[in-house]
Amino acid sequence: MVSRSSRNHRLVLYIACVYKIGSCRSSLCDFFPQNGKIFSSIMLERRAKMKYKDWLEEWLKNYIEPTVKARTFIRYSDILKYHLIPKLGECEMEEITPLVLQHLITELLQSGNLRTGKGLSANSVSGIINVIQGSLKTAFRLWYLKEYTADRIKRPKIQEKAVSCFSLQEQKKIEQAVLASKKEKMFGILLCLYTGLRIGELLALKWEDIDIQKGLLTVSRSCHDAKGVDGHYTRFEDTPKTFSSRRVIPLPKQILPLLRTAKKNSTSTYIVAKDGKPVSVRSYQRTFELLQRKIKIPHRGFHSLRHTFATRALECGMDVKTLSEILGHKSPTVTLNRYVHSFMEHKQDMMNRLGKLL
Repeated sequence: MVSRSSRNHRLVLYIACVYKIGSCRSSLCDFFPQNGKIFSSIMLERRAKMKYKDWLEEWLKNYIEPTVKARTFIRYSDILKYHLIPKLGECEMEEITPLVLQHLITELLQSGNLRTGKGLSANSVSGIINVIQGSLKTAFRLWYLKEYTADRIKRPKIQEKAVSCFSLQEQKKIEQAVLASKKEKMFGILLCLYTGLRIGELLALKWEDIDIQKGLLTVSRSCHDAKGVDGHYTRFEDTPKTFSSRRVIPLPKQILPLLRTAKKNSTSTYIVAKDGKPVSVRSYQRTFELLQRKIKIPHRGFHSLRHTFATRALECGMDVKTLSEILGHKSPTVTLNRYVHSFMEHKQDMMNRLGKLL
């Protein structure tokens, strides 16, 4: 006669086989409280020896790809391919300890850049940590780990970069060079200076997104460059990453005649185009770099056009809530934190004006 404990053990084993992936760490143990320890040990025994690379591939395919945008999936895939699988892929799940992860973080900070052999930035390493923690947290929830310990690792401190914008004199040089150019793609630089668009938003912008008569610009798409398995970059378009990035921007009336002329001369459905075709992010960044060399001003990244717009807006007295909505920030707090120095200059100017009344 088979004992009751033996029957219970086989029942739990059957459940463990049926629920191969699992849905909740506690649900089945709650349902069979008397066999919770047995169930837990069976599940962990079956999975603790799994290689981390096998779990990463499972996690990426079934838990990440269906839930994120294409650009995020590509970024995660690259992190797995170039950093996690080569370094930790052969480790068993139970071997991924905080100490092992901390050693990896140190290595990435010292020599993680595969192209130059130098260290990765703290921001890049933080992104890799997010992937590690996300994969292990899901593994713990689905019984692949006895406990979740990846939150015990120490993140590198990210240094906030100072906001860099063009001076009024430099801005005038840029505007003059753009207006003097006969290339249709150059107009986008001027548009960024007066709307604060991100480069991906600008390059995904079509003429149908601008109502010249009403003076309104609608941001509903963004583009980016993604590196394929062959090493070449491909242009991708998608909806903006956040809800706040989807917005309608009122255009300065002074720019509307320029828009009409640009639209009349355009050979593309895209506002920024070359030979009638849309332009990639990397290509347009290079275009802007060459323009700065030509007019002999200090080199700054394309994002400095957005910072310049924000700075000029503050100088003109625009309130932070309006500026935040135009920039597509999640909240005015983000705008305040990012442009704190510009706000201080604005405050000093206001106080100086007040002082003149005394």
